Amino acid sequence: MKAVLMTAPGNPEVLQLQEVPDPKIEKDTEILVRLRAAGINPIDTKLRKRGTFYPNQMPAILGCDGAGIIEAVGANVQKFQVGDEVYFCQGGLGAKTGNYAELVVVDERFVARKPASISFAEAAAAPLVLITAWEALYDRGRLEAGRKVLIHAGAGGVGHVAIQLAKLQGADVCTTVGSEEKAEFVRNLGADYPILYKQTDFVQATLDSTKGEGVDLAFDTVGGDIFTQTFPAVMVYGDIVTILEPDSSTNWKVARNRNLRISLELMLTPMAEGMVSAQQDQAKILEQCAGLIDEGKLKIHLSKTFPLEAAAEAHKLLEVGSTTGKIALIID
Repeated sequence: MKAVLMTAPGNPEVLQLQEVPDPKIEKDTEILVRLRAAGINPIDTKLRKRGTFYPNQMPAILGCDGAGIIEAVGANVQKFQVGDEVYFCQGGLGAKTGNYAELVVVDERFVARKPASISFAEAAAAPLVLITAWEALYDRGRLEAGRKVLIHAGAGGVGHVAIQLAKLQGADVCTTVGSEEKAEFVRNLGADYPILYKQTDFVQATLDSTKGEGVDLAFDTVGGDIFTQTFPAVMVYGDIVTILEPDSSTNWKVARNRNLRISLELMLTPMAEGMVSAQQDQAKILEQCAGLIDEGKLKIHLSKTFPLEAAAEAHKLLEVGSTTGKIALIID
């Protein structure tokens, strides 16, 4: 099969299209999927630059997100059959074949049926951000109806999904964006208070929108200084969830004085740690999201697609920043 190999850590040019052996089903619960598309995520670019989780297993095939059609099934596969369309977040960390390829083998327990109403490219762009936003808001943040939430980078991959999930839960949503165009984009997703952070102090704007109290929950998808700058925008005894690792120099004084509950969200942990039950739970999240998508209650915004052989160009675009929604590779 054709696959994009990461030959060594480095710049996007280390991603090279090559012929490699087809993956084989080795366990009776595995399925062989002919991929039609693969999602591009920031974790892919980070692994490409610094090295994978398994540096001794090179070259590697990146890509956690995939969507395609089942081509073969193991002897004990129960949920799926040949011809079924599926989507999933599996592989791509360096140990097993990722999804920048024509074929991939995945355990059926970690896979969900693809939403019927969207393309393979849209489906492939969805899993990582859906699971991340769902776990951050619903599991870590315990978001309930009537609560107020601040979502950073609302026009981004995780952010644009988080806005919709928050609204589905009945929350009021403030969100930071970088332009008027993106402000209109997030309004169309249901955001109540878009904040143009380049022109406005997002903390003051958040406090103004909540009558000085702050939000019940802040969701940080940016990290760095934004994480600590967000503390005063959260109400006393509120929650802040971040998907980035806080810096060792983080000043926790404001968070401590406000009795904030700090939560970390990394949806890759179950896959990296081999936690079968948790991976099954994530597949259930994708099943629920597929239903919401097919009911027209949840949308995946795909801003750009590239052919498989242009994976390096896709990485370059993502690393420029300011992408609205998601990017995906089309695999013919």
